[in-house]
Amino acid sequence: MQRRASGVLMHITSLPSRFGIGDFGPGARRFAAFLARAAQSYWQILPLTPTSTFIGNSPYSSDSAFAINPLFISPEQLVLDGWLDAGDLDAGYVQANPALADYEGATAHKEALVRLAFARNREKLATDAGFAVFCHDAAAWLDDYVLFQAIKRERGGQAWNEWPAELRDRRPEALQAVRQRQAETIDCLRLAQYLAASQWKALRRHLRENEIQVIGDMPIYVTQDSADVWADPGLFKLDGGKRPVFVAGVPPDYFSETGQRWGNPVYDWPAHEKTAFNWWIKRMAHNIALYDVVRLDHFRGFEAYWEIPAAEATAVRGQWVKAPGMALFKTMLRHFPSLPLIAEDLGVITAEVRELMAAFAFPGMKILQFAFGPGIAENRDAPHNYPRNCVAYTGTHDNNTTLGWARSGEAGEEGRNALFAYLGREIAPEQTPWELIRLVMASCATTAVVPMQDLLGLGEGARMNMPSVAKGNWGWRAVEEQLEAALAERLRAMTEIYGRNH
Repeated sequence: MQRRASGVLMHITSLPSRFGIGDFGPGARRFAAFLARAAQSYWQILPLTPTSTFIGNSPYSSDSAFAINPLFISPEQLVLDGWLDAGDLDAGYVQANPALADYEGATAHKEALVRLAFARNREKLATDAGFAVFCHDAAAWLDDYVLFQAIKRERGGQAWNEWPAELRDRRPEALQAVRQRQAETIDCLRLAQYLAASQWKALRRHLRENEIQVIGDMPIYVTQDSADVWADPGLFKLDGGKRPVFVAGVPPDYFSETGQRWGNPVYDWPAHEKTAFNWWIKRMAHNIALYDVVRLDHFRGFEAYWEIPAAEATAVRGQWVKAPGMALFKTMLRHFPSLPLIAEDLGVITAEVRELMAAFAFPGMKILQFAFGPGIAENRDAPHNYPRNCVAYTGTHDNNTTLGWARSGEAGEEGRNALFAYLGREIAPEQTPWELIRLVMASCATTAVVPMQDLLGLGEGARMNMPSVAKGNWGWRAVEEQLEAALAERLRAMTEIYGRNH
């Protein structure tokens, strides 16, 4: 990310589609055309891993750190690739609201389509070289994931640490019995991952042809009820019943007076060090293969992390515990020629965290919405204080939209006055999104990224996520008419003015 460039933040779920949720199909290619017309170099997305309606559909709470969400499988692409017939697609599903992700409806419909594709092509799979190569290359995580999923379905979604001891503790004879009685389900789950991975690979080729790179997102933690923790419980701080002793989160901050108790099990870092960080090497290799650039979520946790006793209901009574980030990234550099990473360095950032970032020249993040208030002259998020090696945003998926921020109490009178003083004039709330877009585009930051909602000038109703709120997030979607040529041309003009199209 050395050259001056810019991009747009929009998750796959937010793409237009007639099947209730964005996917890797025609809507993704139309968005790629929008980005190309707007002279953008990057498309930033959120994690591609599976989500669950039981835990609020968050892409940061997944049952696998490696699998791809089957919701992203494009039904249209299944037809083009010969897995289904065109007449199969619409049966049993009607999209209620194209501007809102329908996780439950889309899940049921797409699972049915994958089962149909499996039933129609079982014999083909036996001789499909691509399927065989995928299963071989992904075996290190795929075998555990499909087995985990098969057991979960057999046991009605029960958490793995509540399974009978022989399954919870992965006794070989018990697992082999599941493989035998659930062979068809396991093969169908493998097919779903193959289809998702194949479609993503094809979309990546299309993006490269349009000179668009993908910034992906890798959460620092994994979910307790996941194939990752079930397969390698010794890498986490668990008790004798394989329940977390401590959980992850952050202390009280801008987003919450009681902090954020995420609930993820924390890593047993000495156990990782004994394996020369083998699990992390595999995870990073997987993410580097998926994306051109990887955003490391909650980077601060690689230097020290907020550890909360599992019995605590909030994050207030946690403590900072040191993590071996320096050793981890030095080890990674012995395995990879470079580390194309962005460090999400928001929140409580210490001199030690800055030292860790500087040691590997990882670019950090600057959030323009955080700049306006008291002490703007010294504020790290104010454009005049940006270093070149950073990624500047108007806001992220965790922020309000810029229009929502300007209209609501979040900006406050002091913040609005600071913005007016910074601009040298007063503006209406509706003008704020593009004024902030101009500030990040004009800044010296090597990379500028703008959420699609800000390009569209949308209000608080289009917010993607409210941290610490369990329900009602991750639902916003763009509709087809919003990806208009005039908007692309407006963004292109600004991109060219500030030299981000080279």
